[in-house]
Amino acid sequence: MTTKIEQQLIDNISQILKRSLVADATLADLRSKGKASFKAIFTKEAGFRSSANTFQPYVEEVADDLLKWQKEQDEKLLIALVKKIEQLFTVLINFEKSYTE
Repeated sequence: MTTKIEQQLIDNISQILKRSLVADATLADLRSKGKASFKAIFTKEAGFRSSANTFQPYVEEVADDLLKWQKEQDEKLLIALVKKIEQLFTVLINFEKSYTE
């Protein structure tokens, strides 16, 4: 069971990484045009330790959290990791929709 969960987490983080690279490039383009001047993608209440105006620090954080969970196999870590992954997917998908419509 743990192997299936682990593989699904890795797959999800891989998808997030790919989407975040495109999103960060889009954000850089928007900033060059004087747009997207926000300070952080997520608020402190979202549960991330990172605070950044690009996705990469958040992706790094979930990757680090995955490594920590792999070592400790703590259910609380897993729940927090899954919540972060869900939030990243939600924001990335909404961001993609807003620039492809």
